[in-house]
Amino acid sequence: MPARILVVDDELSIRRLLRATLERAGYAVSEAVNGRDALIRAAADQPDAALIDLGLPDRDGLELIPLIRREGAPAILVVSARDATEEKVAALDLGADDYVTKPFDSEELLARLRVALRHRTGAGAPPKPVHAGPVTIDLDRRLVTRGAEEVHLTRKEHDVLAILARAAGRVVTHDRIMAQAWAGDADARIEYLRIVVRNLRQKLEAPQPVGSLIANELGVGYRLLAD
Repeated sequence: MPARILVVDDELSIRRLLRATLERAGYAVSEAVNGRDALIRAAADQPDAALIDLGLPDRDGLELIPLIRREGAPAILVVSARDATEEKVAALDLGADDYVTKPFDSEELLARLRVALRHRTGAGAPPKPVHAGPVTIDLDRRLVTRGAEEVHLTRKEHDVLAILARAAGRVVTHDRIMAQAWAGDADARIEYLRIVVRNLRQKLEAPQPVGSLIANELGVGYRLLAD
């Protein structure tokens, strides 16, 4: 059975484009033109994912993210013309799996959707090793290898890498990483996170270009570029 995708957007042209893109990729598509319709469709259809615009006529799309998740859509992507950093951070912190800015590339959108669906459908299963280029991250065994060699990480480096690996392919905000990796540490600062990421890049990416495995989403957070 194809995965069911709910498209929430008040612009007919965008809904038509998303429907054509998704159906070409083999998904079953339903549509909603505002927040009220979106909640009704989510409850009735139990979609596998929802693509949500933020500029809806009856309510801000940010309000819909936790509501639609509660109605049953496990994966949520925001697809919006709003490109401000604070909007992206707010959406991700509210539980969105990713944020795609309009105008968007259809193939990139499909790739991000596949990542979100893989992450959500496998959420209850034992963690599988994550592959990012030559690096393999075995979360279950707390083992990181590059090629055939083990990469020795500090505890904090492993904690941060594990957070990124569990959300592989999706951006994780600075605040979320800090809250998990430095839980309970009132003196933790964003500079500490930047140092840890710099050290991870030195150990994992060399001699590849900086950012080839851990991408910086400027002002928002980091994304592990998994295979």
